[in-house]
Amino acid sequence: MHTATPAAAPLLSIRDLHIRFGTVEAVRGVSLDLAPGEVLGLVGESGSGKSATALAVMGLHSSAVQITGSILFQGQQILGMSPQALRTLRGRRFSMIFQEPMTALNPVMTIGAQLAEAIAAHQPKLSRKERLSRSLAALESVAIPNPATRLSDYPHQFSGGQRQRILIAMALVHQPALLLADEPTTALDVTVQAQILSLLAERQRACGLAMLFTSHDLAVIRQVATRVAVMRHGQILETGPVAEVFAHPRHPYTQQLLRAVPTMTTDRTRPLATV
Repeated sequence: MHTATPAAAPLLSIRDLHIRFGTVEAVRGVSLDLAPGEVLGLVGESGSGKSATALAVMGLHSSAVQITGSILFQGQQILGMSPQALRTLRGRRFSMIFQEPMTALNPVMTIGAQLAEAIAAHQPKLSRKERLSRSLAALESVAIPNPATRLSDYPHQFSGGQRQRILIAMALVHQPALLLADEPTTALDVTVQAQILSLLAERQRACGLAMLFTSHDLAVIRQVATRVAVMRHGQILETGPVAEVFAHPRHPYTQQLLRAVPTMTTDRTRPLATV
């Protein structure tokens, strides 16, 4: 994937982020920077706070969730921004791919209608013909076969991998500067997972966008990211270039994570290391 220029100013800057669900503090003092064009992998076990962090950037938590700290996007404070102001940025300047494509798509609307709706949200003056043309181009960009015909199909008529491709098309239709990918390959089999990762890499290079990619899968992070942040119990334990962290992990938890990954030489008669 594209490697960002080290001297670039942060596109996204998170400082001392705390997220509390009632009495549970799910994210505790997270600070992260993401440069333009960079791919940052946020890795950790389920419940570590990865998705909660991404949702805070998108402003998708309910009003009952307590969030403090700072989230700057292109130097603009988006934490605490009014819903109306946030809607002008969300989808146009930054967007998100969710981990379960079937529940992220509306089952009673055609794919063409959902793409057109996403386009009209930020370009309401476009004609129906222009929205159709852009919807078709979006499907073509993610290699959906027979896109003109499939615009009139419903989500259940697509495979899991195709639905994820459609979500990628919807997320990138306005060419945002930042894409948040929340475990986008978790529900897919290994072969389809590889296809989706390859597509994301191609789209990331073609569009030059920055990406925050969350996953519990170290192999996926190693493949997609230029830099990695290891998260546990709502805190960042270690950050650094992917090659460096994987070769010389400093934190004991990162070391345990890497030891727990099976390899071709793993003794299958013995249990894997636990974290």
